[in-house]
Amino acid sequence: MTDLAPAVEEVTPEQHKRLRWALVLISLAQLMVVLDSTIANIALPYIGRDLDINQANLQWIVTGYALTFGGFLLLGGRLADLYGRRLVFMLGVLLFALASLVGGAAQNEAMLLGARAFQGLGAALASPAALALIATTFPAGKERNRAFAVYAAMAGVGAAVGLVLGGWLTGLDSPLGIEGWRYTFLIVVPIGLAAAFFAPRFFDESERHSGWLDVPGAITGTAGLLAIVFGLSRAGEEAYGWGAPSTILSLVAGVVLLVVFAVIETRVEHPLLPFRIFASRNRAVAFAVMMIVPAAMFAMFFFLSLFIQLVVGYSPLHTGFAFLPFSIAMIISATTASKLIATVDPRWLSGVGTILSAIALFGFSRLDVPSSASGIVDTIATTGHLGDGVNYWTHVLPFIVLMAFGMGLNFVPLTLVAVHRLRAQDSGIGSGVLNTMQQVGGALGLATLSTVALHFTTNRTEEIAPQIGAAAQGSLSNEQVGQLAYLSGFAEGATHAFLVGSVMMLAASAIVWIFLNVKHDELATDDAPEGVGVH
Repeated sequence: MTDLAPAVEEVTPEQHKRLRWALVLISLAQLMVVLDSTIANIALPYIGRDLDINQANLQWIVTGYALTFGGFLLLGGRLADLYGRRLVFMLGVLLFALASLVGGAAQNEAMLLGARAFQGLGAALASPAALALIATTFPAGKERNRAFAVYAAMAGVGAAVGLVLGGWLTGLDSPLGIEGWRYTFLIVVPIGLAAAFFAPRFFDESERHSGWLDVPGAITGTAGLLAIVFGLSRAGEEAYGWGAPSTILSLVAGVVLLVVFAVIETRVEHPLLPFRIFASRNRAVAFAVMMIVPAAMFAMFFFLSLFIQLVVGYSPLHTGFAFLPFSIAMIISATTASKLIATVDPRWLSGVGTILSAIALFGFSRLDVPSSASGIVDTIATTGHLGDGVNYWTHVLPFIVLMAFGMGLNFVPLTLVAVHRLRAQDSGIGSGVLNTMQQVGGALGLATLSTVALHFTTNRTEEIAPQIGAAAQGSLSNEQVGQLAYLSGFAEGATHAFLVGSVMMLAASAIVWIFLNVKHDELATDDAPEGVGVH
């Protein structure tokens, strides 16, 4: 048996121009989807004040989006396979734009939370369709590798840019008298409209595959994922936690529904999730690792953005700009990975990437603040900020850059492996599974790390509060003592969360080194080696 040479397709100048614009369009859509996962974070206090949303419900502005996004991804991927990826992509970005417009004009809590839920639904339709359009529009080899690199880079770039834009827009004094936070929603409306308008010019409609939509599977699978993500979100909240009845009930219901979903999928003729896409060991490894990697990135953005605002004393805009190097390094890393994948096996790229990410998270776990009560009181009296000794250039920036390089080396090869050699009729659902792994994995990881952080925060706060009161000798009010105790506790919790996140990334690295075994030259073609079936 002889190996077939990589079947790299030749691209004419005219085709290259069309592919370039197609990539711009997909990148804008991906940027729009990821942007909205972080852009509203910094604006939350302002939104709560203007719409009279209490602290307990404020987090649902973020969670509501993640909930519907993660819950409907499988359905979105299957709809793209059955009814056309371009059509579903257009419907998704249009729904996203419309929901963003409603969110920007929201007059009360219900209107805003409803808009966020529909934004998540739009993203769940657009995101797997966009990824499938890359697999079916760009020829295997250099063109597709570059497209996946740009798509992967948008994940990190969008999150970081969202923080910068969120900080800037929130503090914007509008001449029209519109509150600055509303622009965090309105800014994505023209992006969605443009993506929908130009899609027919740069994408051919995919073949519509026969078969009925698996309605029982869609109901049980989507409801199961929604319940799991909801339970995980509740588990990470201080007001509920893992032991709360609503958390337990939601997680148990989610597991039961997913078991029913699995049984249904093995018995229907046209399943929502064909289990054959897991037949490839390499693809299964890519899915598994892509559950862990986004969790580390979400944790970095979540805990580090709070740490440098609450403990170090950065303003919202300053915080956003602190993450800007992440975007630049992510672009460089993803571009480098897309070139290296032509000569280096995915195991080496992703293996090194996970190790770099683990080192970065370990570096964040070493962020140091005064630990003794007298040291805390003296630091506050002298500088006004508990984390004044944390130097951005030496303690934060190097690890932000290292994290970005790790992410780029992970996202590009793992995305290529995950969608490689999928059957044409399964490209959309394969992309949906990949996105689902990222969203559910991110929710699971963040909920787990939030629980870790909460445990250490609570213990430290209770322990240090009376000591700070004694050290202050009446120079601080009880409220100020409580605030300092909480900041000391939060710093303790955040650094332990980073440490656990580092261990998670080392586990992902072990999975890659042990089980991932696909050669770089195989990714340059859609053809299987002679005698090997395409899964």
